[in-house]
Amino acid sequence: MNECFGKRFILNGKLENADSFDNSLVYEGDSVYEVIRMVRNSPVFFYDHMERLETSVKNQKKKMLAETETLKKDIISLTKSDRKKEVNLKIVFNYNKDSSSYLIYYIEPIYPTEKQYKDGVKGILFYAERKDPGSKIINHKLRSSIFHKLILDGGYEALLVNEKGQVTEGSRSNIFFVGKDYLVTAPDDVILCGITRKHILDICSENNIKVKMGCVRADRLSDYDAVFMTGTSPMVLPFSQIDDKVFNVNIPLISELRRLYILKAEKSIKEFRSE
Repeated sequence: MNECFGKRFILNGKLENADSFDNSLVYEGDSVYEVIRMVRNSPVFFYDHMERLETSVKNQKKKMLAETETLKKDIISLTKSDRKKEVNLKIVFNYNKDSSSYLIYYIEPIYPTEKQYKDGVKGILFYAERKDPGSKIINHKLRSSIFHKLILDGGYEALLVNEKGQVTEGSRSNIFFVGKDYLVTAPDDVILCGITRKHILDICSENNIKVKMGCVRADRLSDYDAVFMTGTSPMVLPFSQIDDKVFNVNIPLISELRRLYILKAEKSIKEFRSE
């Protein structure tokens, strides 16, 4: 199945037709990537994603295949040739033997419905951890294992549990636990620090919402009133249950964080366009 969702894509700075897209350029060799939400043909938090892309490349001891301004021009070129109202965009730096290439293309978005925001979604515990959580790299084997487990259990997201029995992060999100007057999320050094998570932490700081950095044990989930995930596609989405444990989704704080996050996202779009 062709991963490219649009009619065109960028390969090493050149616009190409989607029918020539080759998945092997993404999944063979080593790939570092970013997924950015596009709203009205503009990227959300573009420079935050570029900063993390550079960090991932540096951590993998690779070289940048295109600089930020080049990627920005490429994205604008793609949006002009293939306009999408709301979609996710993927940037991939692929390093394969003696060759390397970068790709920019749309991927099919899977966004939560309003019903899911209201009623929450099901999470499952998955006992695994990333070898290099600080880098956004493609791990096809782990991704496939999680995907099959989610289908079998009817889950929306998998919460990763490390060898110490601690919940670290989601398979494609960051996790927050809601206590009586505070939030808990895993410390930066054991997770891939998400862009959405970064801005939720900023919002908490700006609004005097207490956040504790720490990993919650998988056998202590019931100590918390609610749990929610943050990510590019879900933004701020509550869990109605994790395995057989049920959580409260009617927490005003969660919906308020989502509202404030959307305002920040809109501001970032305006800043990108103004340049």
